[in-house]
Amino acid sequence: MNLKELKFKGIQVVYYVVCKRKLWLFSKGISMEHFSERVSLGKFLDETSFKDEEDYSDENVSIDFYTTEEGLVVHEIKLSRALEEAHIWQVKYYMYYLSNMSVKVSYGILHYPKQRKVLRVYFSEEDQEELKKILEGIEKILSMPKPPPLEVKPYCKKCAYEEFCYG
Repeated sequence: MNLKELKFKGIQVVYYVVCKRKLWLFSKGISMEHFSERVSLGKFLDETSFKDEEDYSDENVSIDFYTTEEGLVVHEIKLSRALEEAHIWQVKYYMYYLSNMSVKVSYGILHYPKQRKVLRVYFSEEDQEELKKILEGIEKILSMPKPPPLEVKPYCKKCAYEEFCYG
């Protein structure tokens, strides 16, 4: 994979894992996040937790903060562990993205302050192959002329797009 293929935002990786329809809608500029109290709470948690730490952002990634320990450590702050698999892939994408910019990345850490949980995330060669499939899947979803069909999932009721999909 080359840097040209790393044109997606970390949130698009999350949405690919969570809901392909949400990914398509968000990527086409249909954003419902600004109406969601849950998203606002997550942003508040992000802004108030570890507020003295250094963040990193560019046009594709927005890392909550980073530290150094024999290489860079990527940190992400999340409201809930409900979408933990998607969060893990977001951190792995950030780790891969930075390593492709010649940054030595040691590992990632997911912080769940409300639950007082911390999860270390590592990136393996197998993860690289799976990430390549995810990025190809994102490309395929975004090339669709209309959104994928609705898939009912247990977390739909808490989703910012719930009213759009079911309204």
